[in-house]
Amino acid sequence: MKTILFTLVLSLTALIMTAQTETSLDEPTITADQAEIATEGISITVTVPVPSDKGSVFFSLHTKETFMRKGLTDLEGEIIDGKATVVFENVPVGTYGVLLFHDTNGNKKMDFESNGMPLEMYGVSNNVMSYGPPMWSDAKFDVATAPINLEIRM
Repeated sequence: MKTILFTLVLSLTALIMTAQTETSLDEPTITADQAEIATEGISITVTVPVPSDKGSVFFSLHTKETFMRKGLTDLEGEIIDGKATVVFENVPVGTYGVLLFHDTNGNKKMDFESNGMPLEMYGVSNNVMSYGPPMWSDAKFDVATAPINLEIRM
């Protein structure tokens, strides 16, 4: 009886473990032009309307591993006519998120109140704003082989 039970449990475990492995039978096919773009990367243009021309806007490109930490690429955007725009160049194919904040006092960092609430306006890709810090699952977007234009609200 123990042998039968052990064999049954072992079989089920093997079945479950096999079901968890990722297999991709349908590999995406890309053209030579798309392969070149995928190798060189594409551009992501990010524009944000800013309520004040005071200061500048800092933009940060992230992966899941860098989200809410130091970004892969950080850019500063000058505010012109109520908008700040930056371009992240040569971004490889993958999944990314963008964080930004309006640096009104020019200290090049986001300022917080003593209770942790932000003192400066901020924004996140996909424009999902919720109570608490931004979540990677809300901010992520896929970069393929075509340039991307994002408009993020603060």
